[in-house]
Amino acid sequence: MNIIWLGHSSFRIEIGNQVLLVDPWLTDNPMLPELLHDKAVEGATHILVSHGHGDHSGDAVALSIRLSIPVVGIYDLMSWWEGAHGIDVIGFNKGGTVKLGDVAVTMVNAVHSSSIASDDGPKYAGHEAGFMISGEGKTIYFSGDTDVCMDMQLMQELHAPEIGIMCAGGHFTMDMKRAAFAAKRFFEFEAVIPCHYRTFPLLEQSAEVMIAELDGVNVIEPEVMEAITL
Repeated sequence: MNIIWLGHSSFRIEIGNQVLLVDPWLTDNPMLPELLHDKAVEGATHILVSHGHGDHSGDAVALSIRLSIPVVGIYDLMSWWEGAHGIDVIGFNKGGTVKLGDVAVTMVNAVHSSSIASDDGPKYAGHEAGFMISGEGKTIYFSGDTDVCMDMQLMQELHAPEIGIMCAGGHFTMDMKRAAFAAKRFFEFEAVIPCHYRTFPLLEQSAEVMIAELDGVNVIEPEVMEAITL
């Protein structure tokens, strides 16, 4: 499989017979030059959205229409987008699993918030979530935006993910130290990829703390549009 960072919390995951765009934020993403947008989404089969905030969901509807592919996420938000924009969706909820070709995606809990900006203020967008993405004999835990939570212990027991894509920028999510604590306390990862960092000065700029805390775990600092093959 190939895991390709698109900056912030956006990923292109090539796994099994699928190309998944996870929380694809292209428009105004300062880490992804516009000239790379087409390459980032080429051949995509599905869009996964963890929650409604614009830096995770802002391009989902436009990409669904442009690429003629479904958006996959929490039932409330998917139902709203289906009715408002006529896009194809796969709505499910925490604990549910959907099959996308040879890939299984289970929605798991996250601890954050979820809304979409409007002229009348924030609008409810269903609950925040993470995903367990299983294919090619491996499971990836995509944390979405979250803090440390005890649910992670159950996630390890139920799914035993080998790869963790962990938000770690601080301020809006857990920081590098807290993400490292979560990885060490609850999971048995072979590899951890930090995300939701480096985008803005407010966020953490390096994974040095995580690398130091996770001795024996392959902490991979991603580079935009460079494939991590696992």
